[in-house]
Amino acid sequence: MNKKLLAVAVSAVLLTACNDDDTRTVEVVKEVEVAKEVVKEVEVVQEVEVVKEVEVVKEVEKEVEVPPTPVTQVKNVILMIGDGMGAQQVGLLEEYARRAPNSTYNNKNNQTALSKLATGGHLGLSLNAPHGENGSLVVDSACSATQLATGKASGSEMIGLDDQGYVIETILEKAKKAGKATGLVSDTRLTHATPAAFAAHQPHRSLEPEIAVEMVESGMVDVMLSGGARVFIPSDIKEDAADQQILADLGMPASVYKKSKRSDDRNVVVEAKDKHGYALAFDKAQLAKTDTNKLLGLFANSGMADGIAYRDCKADDSCTQPSLKEMTVKALDILSKDEDGFFLMIEGGQIDWAGHANDAGWMLNELLKFDEAVEAVHEWAKERTDTLVLVTADHETGSFGFSYSSHNKPEGVMLPGDGMQGAEYKPKFNFGGLGILDTLYAQAGTFYDVLGEVNGDYNYSDATDQQWKTAIEKYTPYTVTLEEAAKVNASDTLNSSNYPLPKFEDFSDFYVYDTEDFTAKIGRVVAKQQNVVWGTGTHTAAPVPVYAFGPQGVTEQFSTLQHHVDIGTKMIKALGLADAE
Repeated sequence: MNKKLLAVAVSAVLLTACNDDDTRTVEVVKEVEVAKEVVKEVEVVQEVEVVKEVEVVKEVEKEVEVPPTPVTQVKNVILMIGDGMGAQQVGLLEEYARRAPNSTYNNKNNQTALSKLATGGHLGLSLNAPHGENGSLVVDSACSATQLATGKASGSEMIGLDDQGYVIETILEKAKKAGKATGLVSDTRLTHATPAAFAAHQPHRSLEPEIAVEMVESGMVDVMLSGGARVFIPSDIKEDAADQQILADLGMPASVYKKSKRSDDRNVVVEAKDKHGYALAFDKAQLAKTDTNKLLGLFANSGMADGIAYRDCKADDSCTQPSLKEMTVKALDILSKDEDGFFLMIEGGQIDWAGHANDAGWMLNELLKFDEAVEAVHEWAKERTDTLVLVTADHETGSFGFSYSSHNKPEGVMLPGDGMQGAEYKPKFNFGGLGILDTLYAQAGTFYDVLGEVNGDYNYSDATDQQWKTAIEKYTPYTVTLEEAAKVNASDTLNSSNYPLPKFEDFSDFYVYDTEDFTAKIGRVVAKQQNVVWGTGTHTAAPVPVYAFGPQGVTEQFSTLQHHVDIGTKMIKALGLADAE
């Protein structure tokens, strides 16, 4: 079209060459100028049209672009339960890691593994009491773990049952039926409430011998690593040399088979090996050498080594039991071989035991042991997009907290700031120095060690105030007076064995564990030196933290206030097992 207009203009110019009329020449020149303007306008219009067409194409391309589909299901779920680990306990761990003068995290940027999960994932809270219309205010580990395992309301002290007593399938069982590998790891006993709730169904948590048989016979758990051999071995193990030899030949140390809590002569360890195909491990070295897809590891007669004992044996490389971290790493090595994925529950169970004992020094060392296992899981999972890691607690134990007091009030000091106007800085109360954190870590033994020092049978009928004073000062960093030792020694009633029970001046109804509660009396007399208070010897209903790490499409749903039944439901859905039967 442009070329045609130009040709017309040129023809007009040529015609003027044959015409002497000046007027005609001017007209032709004007026509040429008009023609040129037309050409320019046409070119502009075409350019605008082309630009518009390009812009339209670009807009279409934008509309066609589809954002990546968020990951809402995973192949693996790793659930870590810090038994008794409420927000208060997390605060103790974080304060120690970040601010203790001699923190063991000083060479780790003062960062816990839990804080790494929080930074790289999502953080929420969870209520945990027995759920439903007929529920209660405060939960125990059996009910809480059952609610996490099933996503359904359960009753107090039940294992794997709903609140009406019906058997309900757990996430571990659903995973196994879907072709996934499964595992349970704990530093307490394998048949203790928390691990049991994922793989057994019993009316009461105390039925540990029955739980042991069920866990082995069901075939639902590929890897089981913990303590608690006492409910797997024959009732007459102390006297029967033949049974002792059988276990010794399998590699079980005498300390592991020293006594039984069974009422029959079944050897469930032998049954696990011969009838159900489990490889066996009974100490750290055996676990390290094991190469199998199906493993039963029993490393203690009852509970495994406490956090203080583990700290000390790790320091001089004398540990014979595997740590919670080492059991975790072995379980991950085995379960991750399954191409269909896996479900693994890992429990740091003695945080709870320290809370029941009102023992802050022991509790800190248990939190450190647990965080070490969390670090191993974080390292394994941090580059993966197919794994959900959840860390939470079943409940808080002890109503623990740091608190300011009137004991050992600080002396006044002069500060350089101009706002002080020449006045001394002198708080009215003792708000707790950071050196307390190092003191808690350095505790030489648990309060149970103190009890054992006074009387190994927990019979304090003839105990003296001096015995308590000596034992407390042996295993803790604190000095107590004879008057304070007398408060520990005070009793008022007897138990069924005619052993004296501890006398409490406060909340006596909340100390329910017989002679073991002398630990809480120790906690009271050293409390002012720790800036620590305790409210109970049992559990509280405090919401507990929830750390979720993995694909955002899965983890973001945990960044809310929820209930443990919700967590159970979300985990089951994340594994794609919501409709599995």
